[in-house]
Amino acid sequence: MPHLVILYSGNLDAIVDMPALCRDAADAMLAVRDEAGAQVFPTGGTRVLAYPAPHFALADGGAAGRAAGAGKTGITGSDPGEYGFMYANLRMARGRSSATQQAAGEAIARALRARLDPCMATRHIGLTVQVDEGPEVFDAKHSTLHPLFRKA
Repeated sequence: MPHLVILYSGNLDAIVDMPALCRDAADAMLAVRDEAGAQVFPTGGTRVLAYPAPHFALADGGAAGRAAGAGKTGITGSDPGEYGFMYANLRMARGRSSATQQAAGEAIARALRARLDPCMATRHIGLTVQVDEGPEVFDAKHSTLHPLFRKA
């Protein structure tokens, strides 16, 4: 842990570089520091996974977007009211301060917005970022990644 899981309407694939967005989010997570200046998330445990929803229904199906016009075009360009949506959920282990949790959420939101804001300038897209923490009722881990990042 930490794991950032991104669920998004599949129509965003046409306009957002998702591999780059994932890398940006992971880099933002790795840059988060606590009040003492220590790295919050272990490098070997940081994961960002993005899943497109090929089937979705958003809001009113685009009626308000078409009615509003306002120079916004649709995701595919064929329907000016077609909406897009992204939900990002960061799951972290317990024990971090509220300030650190807030900083992590803000860092992720900034990274995602850096990729989405240019699209939002011309399209109707929603973004939600949430941070959750334990308590876990079961938590097993096995990894050959962590040893790569342990300092000798």
